[in-house]
Amino acid sequence: MALTVAIQMDPIAPIDIDADTTFRIAEEAQARGHALFYYTPDRLAFQEGRVTARGWPLAVRREKGAHFTLGDEVERDLSEFDVVWLRQDPPFDMSYITTTHLLDRIHPGTLVVNDPFWVRNYPEKLLVLDFPQLTPPTAIARDLATLRAFRDRHGDIILKPLYGNGGAGVFKLHAEDGNLASLHEMFSQISREPLIVQKYLPAVSKGDKRVILVDGEPVGAINRVPQKGETRSNMHVGGRAEKVALTDRDREICAAIGPLLKEKGQILVGIDVIGDWLTEINLTSPTGIQELERFDGVNVAARIWEAIEARRGG
Repeated sequence: MALTVAIQMDPIAPIDIDADTTFRIAEEAQARGHALFYYTPDRLAFQEGRVTARGWPLAVRREKGAHFTLGDEVERDLSEFDVVWLRQDPPFDMSYITTTHLLDRIHPGTLVVNDPFWVRNYPEKLLVLDFPQLTPPTAIARDLATLRAFRDRHGDIILKPLYGNGGAGVFKLHAEDGNLASLHEMFSQISREPLIVQKYLPAVSKGDKRVILVDGEPVGAINRVPQKGETRSNMHVGGRAEKVALTDRDREICAAIGPLLKEKGQILVGIDVIGDWLTEINLTSPTGIQELERFDGVNVAARIWEAIEARRGG
C-alpha cells in the first residue's frame, strides 16, 4: 500500500546526497511507491485546531546538483498524511521542542517518526542517565564547584553543552587544565543551560562507534575516527568513517535499551559507543545509514520503511 509521507527537515538544496540520512530515507520511500511532501520547520503551524505546513510535493534523484524537484507550493493539513518524518537537525532548543508539541497533536493518527513526545522527553544526552551500568561516570550541572569536584574524582574529562550537537563546544580537559573556570564562564554567558561532563575515555582515539538501531534492533555500526590531534570524532568536524563490526558489548547495550526504544516509537536511533561505554542515544535526527549501507551492503533504509509500513498496516 502506497503511503503519503511528509518530511520535516532542514533546507534540502545544500545537503550531501552521498551522506545525508534524510535523503536516503526519501529515496527509499519513493522507490517503494510512497508519495513525498517536503517542508522546513519554520513552515509548520497550528491554525484553529489544525496542524499545517506550507511545502512542496517532492521527487528525489541521486544526481549531484539536481537531486530534487519540487511541485507547486501548497498548504497541507498534516493529519491527512500517513507518515510525518521529524528530521530537522538539532540544536534541541525551544524551536525544536515546539515542533514536537505541534506534531504531538496529529500522532498517532498520523504516524510521526520518531514519536515526538519521546523525542522531546528523551534528549540524547539525558536518556543515557537511565542506564548508568552502561555509561561512563557522568554529571550534569551548571554549578562550577560541582564540575570541579567531578574532575577531582575522575581526572581527565570531556565537557560539552547539554543540548549541543555535531561536536560543537566539546572540550577535553586534563586533570590540571586551568581552563575549566573560563569555559564555565563562557558557556554561562551564552545560555542558562547546564553542562554535561563525563570521564574521558582514552579509547576514543580508536574511534567513536555509531550503532544504528531500527525499531529497537541493531542493524550495524560505523566507526568514526578523529583526525590526528583532535578529540572529537563527529563527521561534521572531520571525523573519518570506517567499517566496523558489532561486538558482544555493543549487542549487550542494544539489548538493554532496544525494548524501551521500540515501545516509545523510536524507529530510527543512533547510539554512540566509545570502547565499552554508551555515551549518547540520538533520537532527534540520527545519521550514518548511508555509510553503513556502503560498508555492509545492508539496505538500512528498506528496514526502516518495513518497520513503518508494518505499523501503518501497509
